[in-house]
Amino acid sequence: MAEAKATVRMVRIAPRKARLVADLIRGKKVHEARDILTFTVKKASPIISKLLESAVANAENEAAEAGERIDTEEYVVRTIHVDGGPALKRWQPASRGRPMRIRKRTSHIKLVIGDS
Repeated sequence: MAEAKATVRMVRIAPRKARLVADLIRGKKVHEARDILTFTVKKASPIISKLLESAVANAENEAAEAGERIDTEEYVVRTIHVDGGPALKRWQPASRGRPMRIRKRTSHIKLVIGDS
């Protein structure tokens, strides 16, 4: 049972927003996931698309090292996790001269693909 992983860390997008896109491709075949990500108008789409391509390249590389050829188009997005990373803390002036905290959130995204 062949599977490949790819991870991206410290991406400057809130995990809540990235999970919306991740939920769209979970359980789909790689070629379906590519199509969905191409036509989804969200900031997380190109990030997750690049991550998917990385996982496919990892699968092809592992197969080449083992001396076999695989069809990665038939692979399935097994799991995709979007976890929160460290938040960048910033300040913005609020009423009566008080500082208001702004948290610019980051995400860690982990993707696993495998044959069905």
